[in-house]
Amino acid sequence: MAMEKHFHSPPFLAKASPKLSDRALLGLPDAYTTTRELLLPVDEFRALAQLNTERLVALLESQDEPLARRHEAGRLLALYGDPRLDPLAPQMIDVPAGEVYIGLDTTELDAVMDQLADLNLDRRWIIKETPRHRVHLEPYRIARYPVTNLEYRIFLRESGEQRIPDSWFLGRYPAEQANHPVSGLRAEDADCYADWVAEKTGRSFRLPSEAEWEYASAGPGNLEYPWGERFLADHANTAEAGLLHTTPVGMFACGASPFGCLDMAGNVEEYVADDYRPYPGGERVTDDLLCVVGPHRIARGGSFSRFRDLARSTRRHGKFPRAIYVMGLRLAESL
Repeated sequence: MAMEKHFHSPPFLAKASPKLSDRALLGLPDAYTTTRELLLPVDEFRALAQLNTERLVALLESQDEPLARRHEAGRLLALYGDPRLDPLAPQMIDVPAGEVYIGLDTTELDAVMDQLADLNLDRRWIIKETPRHRVHLEPYRIARYPVTNLEYRIFLRESGEQRIPDSWFLGRYPAEQANHPVSGLRAEDADCYADWVAEKTGRSFRLPSEAEWEYASAGPGNLEYPWGERFLADHANTAEAGLLHTTPVGMFACGASPFGCLDMAGNVEEYVADDYRPYPGGERVTDDLLCVVGPHRIARGGSFSRFRDLARSTRRHGKFPRAIYVMGLRLAESL
């Protein structure tokens, strides 16, 4: 079912958004509306169910297979046991040291607002990305995937921490979504998870800095989205995809970043190590997030419940107290 039948440009002004329902914020009517389905014919699903996990992983991360087949491969992997997932041995990608540029050039601000005009954004949200500035990065590693429900469950069981994600209704572990990114976390939960993995492994795991996250997403070419300069709705699980739910990590492999990181646009927002503060030479922006939440941790990457503006590599965001802000994490590692 085509997503255009369900999702429209949100008809709200930014200043009025707190008064609208979450469905209204996504341009959906209050009445029930069918959302996009990813079901396969029974015979085709049965054929997929005969594949071993290695072949299912290859299908899931294919850039050629239809979305529905990739999604069903992910569902089967969640049930069979996804071989990609191990909280104590996450797949990491090396990023070399260098002088890199982070943020949005002030001269590009008007062009960005024009490109996103249908979303009726508050200009202040984009001003927070300015100015572009140089940062020195030491070599580091960053995780190929965001942390999943399975990995977070192991952390909870072994650590005894009482940090159940909000997305686990009544604390029930969603086994059928074992390989989906965990969401419904506070920044402190993400910190605690990273500290636990570091202690268990003896390695320097942590959350990435803002600069490390953005460079891993945008690459040396400062790409607007991890895959390029133009938004492509089939490259990321954002609201434009019409799925309204998390998806198995790596399912949108066509949206890989220049370094090979997956799900850096869409699926769930990812906390970084930094609290919000203006960039060097930039202005302190007092937007709705700062007014309602106050000091807050930066999150990056957008989610299934937010539009393409948050999927931009330079976009700075945070957890607003509404259900459609779904927060997860991705690990980094000091070398």
